[in-house]
Amino acid sequence: MRIAAWSGPRNLSTAMMYAFAARGDCAVRDEPFYGPYLAATGLDHPMRAETIAAQGSDFGAVADGIGGDEAPHLYLKLMAHHMIDGAPLGWAEGMTHLYLIRHPARVVASYAAKRERPTLDDLGFARQVELFDRFGGVVIDSADIRADPPAMLRRLCAALGLPFRETMTAWAPGARAFDGPWAPHWYNAVHRSTGFAAAEGPLPELTGPLADLAEAAMPYYDRLATHRI
Repeated sequence: MRIAAWSGPRNLSTAMMYAFAARGDCAVRDEPFYGPYLAATGLDHPMRAETIAAQGSDFGAVADGIGGDEAPHLYLKLMAHHMIDGAPLGWAEGMTHLYLIRHPARVVASYAAKRERPTLDDLGFARQVELFDRFGGVVIDSADIRADPPAMLRRLCAALGLPFRETMTAWAPGARAFDGPWAPHWYNAVHRSTGFAAAEGPLPELTGPLADLAEAAMPYYDRLATHRI
């Protein structure tokens, strides 16, 4: 099985990648289109030069290199907003699609703590909806996973048509060879983890532009949330 897992930033996506890697029968790829996205947009993200050097700047070349023959299954951790207008999507035809969502207030609060002045495009909600409309697939909310990881991962695997493995719920701390070059900036928490974090508390209180941003993202989140397992 080849799984295209579409997410936005600060959305449990790295922990999910670690969970699928912990299965033992699944190769993973960490945001393979990040380099071409940065090259095409000119955005100044942390570790920009290292990311482009590692992944290149050609969407087509990256798409051609997506394989997965080294393991029975392949899990692609993908940021939806990396697939800008004109980026090829033919490679994704026939894949099993997964959409990881999180309440916009939590995403905005977490992202703003790492990078100033996030925009709606940075968060990927609208692009996730576009991809869902094109490919369909399985939707899961990160809050549900954190509330009960074994139960929700078992439900997710059933929805994907993949046998559940208990090893998905825990992993050793530390970096991984498959981490992207940006990991030193973004992955501090997951590198200290040995499994999914506990259930989240109340929604963060946002004000000003951050509150406006979360409000703008809500219709997209709500649209996908109606399909969550």
